[in-house]
Amino acid sequence: MRLFKIRGGVHPEDRKSLAAGQPIEDLPLPPLLHIPLQQHIGWAAAPAVRRGQRVAKGELLAHSQGAISAPVHAPTSGRVAGIGSFPANHASGLSVPTITIQPDGEDRWADGIEGVPDPFALTPEEIAARVAAAGIVGMGGATFPSAVKLNLRNKYTLHTLAINGAECEPYLTCDDRLMREQAAGVLDGARIMAHALGVERILIAIENNKPQAQDAMDQAIVESGVGATVQVVRLPVRYPMGSEKHLVQTLIGRETPARGLTADLGVVVHNPATAFAVHEALRKGWPLVSRVVTVTGGAIARPRNLRVPFGSPVEHLIAYCGGFREPPARLISGGPMMGQPLSSDRVPIVKGCNGVLALAADEINHRETSTCIRCASCVQACPIGLVPLEMAANTRAGNLEETVGLGLMDCILCGSCSFVCPSHIPLVQYFNYAKGEMAARGRAKQKQTEIKRLIEQRTARMEAIQRAKVEAMAARKRAAAAAKQTQSAPASADAEATV
Repeated sequence: MRLFKIRGGVHPEDRKSLAAGQPIEDLPLPPLLHIPLQQHIGWAAAPAVRRGQRVAKGELLAHSQGAISAPVHAPTSGRVAGIGSFPANHASGLSVPTITIQPDGEDRWADGIEGVPDPFALTPEEIAARVAAAGIVGMGGATFPSAVKLNLRNKYTLHTLAINGAECEPYLTCDDRLMREQAAGVLDGARIMAHALGVERILIAIENNKPQAQDAMDQAIVESGVGATVQVVRLPVRYPMGSEKHLVQTLIGRETPARGLTADLGVVVHNPATAFAVHEALRKGWPLVSRVVTVTGGAIARPRNLRVPFGSPVEHLIAYCGGFREPPARLISGGPMMGQPLSSDRVPIVKGCNGVLALAADEINHRETSTCIRCASCVQACPIGLVPLEMAANTRAGNLEETVGLGLMDCILCGSCSFVCPSHIPLVQYFNYAKGEMAARGRAKQKQTEIKRLIEQRTARMEAIQRAKVEAMAARKRAAAAAKQTQSAPASADAEATV
């Protein structure tokens, strides 16, 4: 298959050998699980249990709200110890609504959980409904509700499902190990999703630094007998090949329109872990209650790939991996390029967390920032074709509208510009700030617009009430005058009769 070249990108040292050789292990249950209700893009889930309630594994803890949302299920059996707030798996460390479960050690599944004998006998709508009910979201980190993407067939003309097995972030190996060990399940989930999307062509794209995963998926395709409709595509190793828009451009040679979706080009992209979750949801009836997480970095004593129940504290994973061999210089949720720094190891693992990195001092390359020398290295590295040095200058000057005009909203925050900058300017942090500030301004503007609308509605309502009062008063006066005239008419008639 012919591959197409994309612009920009970088070649960071992948450091995948730290954990790539470690098979997936099941993490023992911690004493408490802290399950956030916001583990996906969109509306947070709403609690469906009460404190003190006994729950079984897979039982609904919180139901979805709105069109873009996802339910949350119990990762194990136990008692609901509390419903409150707990620090989030996020750089802010702010607390979010959370359900805390005290495991009972039985890990007992709820009654009535079962799959379907033949998922391909279901309609696309039925598959999407089961995926939604299972709480499955994009496991590559985007956490967009997967059922919504499966319903894109209603709006777009689709022809290809791409399974994004690039896993281009350094250190991370969870998708690699999943494809090696569960290739048949990943393929089955991909075929079920393709059936729901109404497409026959499936491209499983894997970078060339994962030859065992490529071979395992090839073997699964042969054993399944699906023929030429499914193909493993061997990708060149280049960051950020895992960006879905760049992946699609590499595969079909067409660029996704600005602010558009890959579905505009007829392609829907899903992660291997998402495909495997769909396989388990349809074949076994299991909702999404755990995921594979890579725990690695120079500060980790024994790097591992672990299947982790959601809500498990990061500190529990680190302890299972032998703790720290040295105090970490930086603790990150996700990969080193696009991951979020963690302020605490107490935060829980969530659906979008594919890695926990504890980096040693010699891995973070911390150097003092100096003045931009306008070398344009960041321009050459940007996979979007932006001019990061000008965007950063406008952001520093507070000219955020100018930054937006230069393409801020098209920036994917991949960090390639920061990686190559010889002046060590934290470019991606500037853009993260600018995006957050513009989002805050947008929310403030929307709030002002909503307040104005409510004030106008109230004013119109009060004016209508006042008009109604005036009209009612006028009507009463007219009625009184009419009644008075009616009463005076007989009196006049009597007087005339007397005369």
